[in-house]
Amino acid sequence: MNKVAVSGAREHLAEVIDDAHRTGDPIYVTKRGRPVAVILAPEVYENLIAEADEAMDRAALEVARAENDFIPWEQAKVDLGLA
Repeated sequence: MNKVAVSGAREHLAEVIDDAHRTGDPIYVTKRGRPVAVILAPEVYENLIAEADEAMDRAALEVARAENDFIPWEQAKVDLGLA
């Protein structure tokens, strides 16, 4: 785990950002030894958000299936005039 103290991040912010972007690894910014923030490359952040959205969609689908609260694809196509 890459760590940098707040004071070090402040003094070397451009280098810290470059390191996060170059390696793709998160950099934890710490205060008194405890993480207070994380610096991520934009691509890493976007992938995390996309994966979280996908996981939430899958979970919602599982709940809908368990509660039998969904429209089968074949019926949706008919309703939309696609079949």
